[in-house]
Amino acid sequence: DLATALNDRGQVRYLRVEFAAALQDFTAAIECQPGFEVPYYNRGLVRYRLGDFDEAMKDFRKVLELNPQFEDAALSLKQTILDKEEKQKRGY
Repeated sequence: DLATALNDRGQVRYLRVEFAAALQDFTAAIECQPGFEVPYYNRGLVRYRLGDFDEAMKDFRKVLELNPQFEDAALSLKQTILDKEEKQKRGY
């Protein structure tokens, strides 16, 4: 289906470090199928890599709302919170 195809293309772009294009694909996949948790997770990973911790946390929380058993999302959310706190302690 289209949402899966967009998510898959986004993953290829993510691996190529084409983050802006990957974000577009993951967002398009979400728009196609809002209940599909995987593109939220993948978009959260891109946002995390870009240092956009607040938006990454929103995506990881949405994954867990859709699928509470998604362990990687729970771990990523915890790591994002820790990194955001560390960034704030350092003052940047």
